[in-house]
Amino acid sequence: MKIKSHISIQNLNVYFSDQQILKNVSLDIPDRKITALIGPSGCGKTTLLKSLNRLLEPGDGVRVTGKILVDGEDIYSPTVEVTHIRKKMGLLSQKPQVLPMSIYDNIAYGPRIHGIKNKKKLDRVVEHYLQVAGLWDEVKDRLSAPASRLSVGQQQRLCLARGLAVEPEIILGDEPTSALDPQSSQHVERRLIELKSDYTVIVVTHILRQARRIADYIGFLYLGELVEHG
Repeated sequence: MKIKSHISIQNLNVYFSDQQILKNVSLDIPDRKITALIGPSGCGKTTLLKSLNRLLEPGDGVRVTGKILVDGEDIYSPTVEVTHIRKKMGLLSQKPQVLPMSIYDNIAYGPRIHGIKNKKKLDRVVEHYLQVAGLWDEVKDRLSAPASRLSVGQQQRLCLARGLAVEPEIILGDEPTSALDPQSSQHVERRLIELKSDYTVIVVTHILRQARRIADYIGFLYLGELVEHG
């Protein structure tokens, strides 16, 4: 059965200097599902994830061959506009990376860059995405407080809201719960499951139980090769 996909990875190879990290990886990522990339440490999961939004840039010893098609566009083509590709992707890192500003401004930062200046519209955007991330009720009375004062779990949900505020099509998670306590992990997992109705979600995890809980589709990497998927 052909899966509906707007991300298609075709014969992807990634080299760091003389070392080959990914070897002929081909995978269609299903739309509006959660795809988990699993495998032992050092097998290439994070390298594959970073390839998807061009965080992995050719040059300085990095070489990329093959294709990654996003909506039919090869994102490693020399003519592609990289910021346009990255706008489609919201990235959730292992450790939350809050901006050194208020809770409000963390969410409003991206929309402002993309041209939204109207205060009422920004207020709506901030409230909406904090609600989507399950954080609004916890922070609505202290939006002007520094984001760094939030707990680590709250910071991770703030980063999720910030990523969604620029209206990406795809959410990438690089072990997004590895730095969190069990309750905060559960919050983030629940949000990702809810979001898959509107977004394509790709998550790197080394926790097999987590992959089983949240994933609709799994790719298993070993020594840089995609050995199993489905």
